[in-house]
Amino acid sequence: MCGIIGYVGKKEALPILLQGLRRLEYRGYDSAGVAIANKGKICRVKSVGRIDKLTEKTKGKNLAGSLGIAHTRWATHGGVTEANAHPHTSCGDKITLVHNGIIENYQEIKEKLGAKHKFVSDTDSEVVAHLIESCYDGDLRAAVEKALADVRGTYGIAVMSNDEPDKIIIARLGSPIVIGMGQDEYFVASDPTPLLPHTKEMVFLDDGELAEITDKGVKTYSLEKQKAVKKEVETIDWDEAKAQKQGHPHFMLKEISEQPHVLQDAIRGRYDVEEGTAHLGGLNLTEEQMRKVNRVVFIACGTASYAAMIGKYAFERLAGISTEVDVSSEFRYRDPVVDKNTLVFAVSQSGETLDTLAALREAKRRGAQVRGIVNSIGSTIARETDGGTYIHAGPELAVASTKAYTNMTAIMLLYALQFGRLRGVSLGTGKKLIKALLEIPAKIESVLEQSDEIKKLAKKYSKYEAFLYLGRGVNFPVALEGSHKLKEISYIHSEAYPAGEMKHGVNALLSEDFPVFAIATKNQLYEKMLSNIEEVKARKSKIIILANEGDDKVANLANDVIYIPETMELLEPLLNTIPLQIFAYHMAVLLGRDVDRPRNLAKSVTVE
Repeated sequence: MCGIIGYVGKKEALPILLQGLRRLEYRGYDSAGVAIANKGKICRVKSVGRIDKLTEKTKGKNLAGSLGIAHTRWATHGGVTEANAHPHTSCGDKITLVHNGIIENYQEIKEKLGAKHKFVSDTDSEVVAHLIESCYDGDLRAAVEKALADVRGTYGIAVMSNDEPDKIIIARLGSPIVIGMGQDEYFVASDPTPLLPHTKEMVFLDDGELAEITDKGVKTYSLEKQKAVKKEVETIDWDEAKAQKQGHPHFMLKEISEQPHVLQDAIRGRYDVEEGTAHLGGLNLTEEQMRKVNRVVFIACGTASYAAMIGKYAFERLAGISTEVDVSSEFRYRDPVVDKNTLVFAVSQSGETLDTLAALREAKRRGAQVRGIVNSIGSTIARETDGGTYIHAGPELAVASTKAYTNMTAIMLLYALQFGRLRGVSLGTGKKLIKALLEIPAKIESVLEQSDEIKKLAKKYSKYEAFLYLGRGVNFPVALEGSHKLKEISYIHSEAYPAGEMKHGVNALLSEDFPVFAIATKNQLYEKMLSNIEEVKARKSKIIILANEGDDKVANLANDVIYIPETMELLEPLLNTIPLQIFAYHMAVLLGRDVDRPRNLAKSVTVE
């Protein structure tokens, strides 16, 4: 959600901070601001709207200085106003702060601070600045430590003081903070992306940790133990150039087009064709321990949860293990039954999704084995689980996930095969699946080549205000994801259903004004899917069918057909999702939507 960037060093801070804010735009925001220490005084500029507007406001202002913090805000407490934008200050501007997260007891703190503190915003964040000021006695680090002891909720904060204009104090609890390590200069951010132009050497704070940063170095501390802790410097191997659009009009289109290559990155070195199996060493389980697993639970949100549903089909079919998919925000509130033989996978692109973090912690408390499937190296889920797998999709900057979804799905298929080979899947079946998986990148390329034709299709259907997506079996999650993409970036109302459920209510919606997107590739449910499409046709809805090349049956049922290559049933989602992504993208562009940053949404959801 909200983004943080900070700088301490010898250079002018303002250009670095503004560039960092632009690289955080993918997280979603509605206002932004910057604060820079200049000769013992901290100068702030804030604005509602895009970074361009903030940049204009900084012109002509006295913002020279080599230490500063900046922020992009996504409104939670209080409306979208300049007063509610960050950075926030305490009385007399002694303390300046940016904050990600939610302060649950901010009203209590406000009342405790009393009338001598004047609040100018409606936010929970401003309260923390005043609380730190009330604890300040010449030592900013000590004041932050004391103040945070009274805070209940989540935070990633960066704090400056007029009295100590040579340092930034940062701390985290439930909201990520990373430090970029330079030469006599240091950077602070809410994720690695804005730091990549400057350094690949990074330190990730864990929950309950604080750091004091000056141009002389970084000192890290445990808030609970109030003593120094040693942190390892990690090297992030993302290529900074990969975070650029590289000639594409939008990050989303770039990321859709990258899928053949990033899928190869996800599976490279993780399969053995001769043995017909997969080897994902990060699982950190012996074969004996793997055989004892009698239940798998995926916890995830949004697009990741649809990928997990495909993982469920794969685990049950290949490994014969009972598998569930839980929406993370519901998991810990339903008194879940897990034990030492339950393997829980926490699935998240960012590795920072708060609901998923809370769910995995609950699973650990109840004795389950917990592993992560994430994209972001050094993320909280990666650190808090006892193993797992990076999906190697590279930076994904569009809010709507595309390539990360594909790589998550591929990793789950490999995990299912790895377990399956220990539980009865034949060598021949294993070899067949891996060989089919290795053909997927080239087949995705052939789907991408149809982008212009799919664009024409999107133009034809762009006048409709609602869509229905239908699928069966492993393609029901594909329908869910296709519907999800359409609604989140084009703002068109869309639903997805298992096609066999049509007669139980959804048929009432069918009409000439309600087009249906049906996924009817050739698998064990193909004939039943065609029967369901017949039901739709009888009710005069326009029908778009996703079918395999050479399928002549569907032409008489559809108004339009998108043809794609055939593959093994469990691998179909890796192909079938691609045209749905392209369709949603072109629909959103035709309707003039902000494709990379759709309204009211954020890339990394770090609040509950």
